[in-house]
Amino acid sequence: MADYKAPLRDMRFVLNEVFNVAEQWAQLPALADVVDAETALAVLEEAGKVTARTIAPLSRAADEEGCRWDNGAVSTPAGFIDAYNTYAEGGWVGVGGDPLFGGMGMPKVISAQVEEMVNASSLAFGLYPMLTAGACLSINAHASEALKAAYLPNMYAGVWAGSMCLTEPHAGTDLGIIRTKAEPQADGSYKVSGTKIFITGGEHDLTENIIHLVLAKLPDAPAGPKGISLFLVPKFLVNPDGSLGARNPATCGSIEHKMGIQASATCVLNFDEAVGYIVGEPNKGLAAMFTMMNYERLGVGIQGLASAERSYQNAVEYARDRLQSRAPTGPQAKDKAADPIIVHPDVRRMLLTMKALIEGGRAFSSYVAMQLDSAKYSEDPTTRKRSEELVALLTPVAKAFLTDLGLECTVHGQQVFGGHGYIREWGQEQLVRDVRITQIYEGTNGIQALDLMGRKVVASGGAYYKLFSDEIRRFVAGADSELDEFAKPLGAYLDQLDGLTEWVLEQAKGNPNEIGAASVEYLQAFGYVAYGYMWALMARAAKAGEGDEAFYSGKLGTARFYFARLLPRVQSLVASVKAGSEALYLLEAEQF
Repeated sequence: MADYKAPLRDMRFVLNEVFNVAEQWAQLPALADVVDAETALAVLEEAGKVTARTIAPLSRAADEEGCRWDNGAVSTPAGFIDAYNTYAEGGWVGVGGDPLFGGMGMPKVISAQVEEMVNASSLAFGLYPMLTAGACLSINAHASEALKAAYLPNMYAGVWAGSMCLTEPHAGTDLGIIRTKAEPQADGSYKVSGTKIFITGGEHDLTENIIHLVLAKLPDAPAGPKGISLFLVPKFLVNPDGSLGARNPATCGSIEHKMGIQASATCVLNFDEAVGYIVGEPNKGLAAMFTMMNYERLGVGIQGLASAERSYQNAVEYARDRLQSRAPTGPQAKDKAADPIIVHPDVRRMLLTMKALIEGGRAFSSYVAMQLDSAKYSEDPTTRKRSEELVALLTPVAKAFLTDLGLECTVHGQQVFGGHGYIREWGQEQLVRDVRITQIYEGTNGIQALDLMGRKVVASGGAYYKLFSDEIRRFVAGADSELDEFAKPLGAYLDQLDGLTEWVLEQAKGNPNEIGAASVEYLQAFGYVAYGYMWALMARAAKAGEGDEAFYSGKLGTARFYFARLLPRVQSLVASVKAGSEALYLLEAEQF
């Protein structure tokens, strides 16, 4: 396996040349005094060092060893504790955290790059700080000042970790039927009882305490999702002076034996009248939890991107070194017995597909992160509202499309290795196994597609979609003639997506099945057009770039590949959606 190298040059290109993020920060008073281009560069360079040098070397051995459960205690693989301590001491757990409680205060567009680096180094490792950061978001947004002061500093510092406890054995996506209960106590606390499953980082040995955010129902709660409240339940109770007290009866019953991410503890947690504290208002738990979900879902998309990046780095190194056969046009390495496989058209197809989808995904995830920053920090109500609506529209695309393509890319990377790609020692099969979970958790990709199609497009009458479509349309209309090779086809594919959106809106009026039948292919078509927009923006920046000719010509060549070989996938997706839902219901259940 190649040594991981943080793609800092590509990150700088996206942040500084494509989006000019420093200009956005200067217009947001809450960020203007916290970060500038120089600070951001220093942060990313340091993150690149710690992830590449400290975390990445652990990935394969940690996968082999996995986590171990023993009578309720979970041990992480060798090296994880020291690596986590190094990561935490650098402030990386709280990179996006509130400075009032010890966080670094970086905007999401910067923490997104840090997330890519840590997850590319080791997806299993990266899950621990990711869940902590997500829990901190909900606590900071909804908890009382007393809870924030008591818990956030140690969580940002990485001394304590966090987990998110939603799923139950009988309740996955349908959270309205959860059974976990919270009984109010005279002192204002609650006794939380119930079982949660698939809890990432629910128990481990990396930190001295773990702070669980638990969805539960009060005794008088309304039925369904409107009756869910959110509770903070610590593994160890916290004394008034901040020291740790007694062990709370929140225990790990087992850990799951999984396809991948073996070094990430996926736990069954049992709460037996565990002491908890309500976060936010009673029966408003889903709203409090969803504060973190947009960030978490983008973070999961970035995990798909990160896995693809790691696989690509491995595949490129192998393709340059592995000698097999001669190029179709004749020997290229005449002094060797064969040519490196990078000369072969099919290998180039796979590598270019990976490169185009990874770099398009990095731009798209950064774009979504910028909208999150604008929605959070803008003081202009109109700007904030527009960004909030774009976040609502684009979050399911970021989660589902990046992870679907993450699997595609890691499979391509494995295929470049041929038989060696199936062997553990080369590392490629691990990336395929690891990335597969990203299509499932934080809401399966089918659910994300249904959210996009049903809640964001149809429910808004296409208004949310039009925000993004109009932005692309303005770009196409204002593009210089030198961008015609990108702007004109982008406009044509946008016309197809506009037409497809209108078709689904019309069909949904008469047949509710059309929403679900269209959703997955619609999200895919949307994603490819969105990436087309990103690549057009990158092409414009590359044409304006000075110096570093190889870098900029590489960007333009990859953009042309994307438009020639990948964006046309939209045509078959449009045809599939317009075939309608009828074909899905030609069989009775017993005929399957």
